Amino acid sequence: MTNKRIVLSSDHAAIELRQKIADHIKTKGWEPVDIGPKTPESTHYPAHGEAAARRVADGDCALGIILCGTGQGIMMAANKVKGIRCGVCSDVFSAQMIREHNDANMLSMGARVIDDAAALQIVDAFVDATFEGGRHGTRVDMIKAIEA
Repeated sequence: MTNKRIVLSSDHAAIELRQKIADHIKTKGWEPVDIGPKTPESTHYPAHGEAAARRVADGDCALGIILCGTGQGIMMAANKVKGIRCGVCSDVFSAQMIREHNDANMLSMGARVIDDAAALQIVDAFVDATFEGGRHGTRVDMIKAIEA
C-alpha cells in the first residue's frame, strides 16, 4: 500500500484514545491525519464519522479509524458513504478478519467498551492485515453491488 495515511476522528468520548492511537500508528510507519475534535465539548458522532469516511472514499487516506463511546453510531454514519466498509471491533480477531475477508477500509471502536491496550492491539491487527481476495473478493463485490 503506497498511501500510508490513516484518518482518525472521534466524538468527545474518545479524544484521549484517538490521540494515543495517532501516536501509536506513527511508530508503525503510518501518517495519522487527525481531524478532531480537539476539545471535550459534546459533539455529534455522525459528522465525525462522515468526515473521516469521505477522506477514505476520496483516496486522501488509505484507511480510517473512528471512535465514539460504543463505536456503533460513528460506524453507522461512516458506512453511509459510498465505498466505505467499516466494522466495529472489540477484539483482535475481528479486526484482522474485517481486513482479510471484507476488505474493510475503516475500523471503529468504542472508547467506553475497550481499554487503551486492547485498542492498540486491535489497531495493529487491522493495519497489519491485508485483503485475501479470492472467494472473499466475490463477496465484497456483492456488497459493492448492493451499494450501487
